[in-house]
Amino acid sequence: MSNEHISTNTDPAAGLSRLIGREVVFDTAGPITFLGTLKEIRPEGYWLDDADIRDRTEGHMSKEVYVREARLNGIQPNRKTIFVFTDVVISCSALEDVIVD
Repeated sequence: MSNEHISTNTDPAAGLSRLIGREVVFDTAGPITFLGTLKEIRPEGYWLDDADIRDRTEGHMSKEVYVREARLNGIQPNRKTIFVFTDVVISCSALEDVIVD
């Protein structure tokens, strides 16, 4: 078994830096999901361009269905730029990594 994918780096920003310039999904513990192009990483949070702030309580779709729709149809921005605070994010992935089948 290869260990090439195991990282000993404990700095989350270092791992996220590979996503700069790419469309990402930030999941939160609550009903909010952030989608957008990751522009900048700071210790206190993340700058997203062409961003969509989605509040699940304001619609009929679950977070997962909404994210799959964004993967298939593109992000529908409702903000030019937003800042997402680090302490609200529980996970991050590239939008292209969302599985749609």
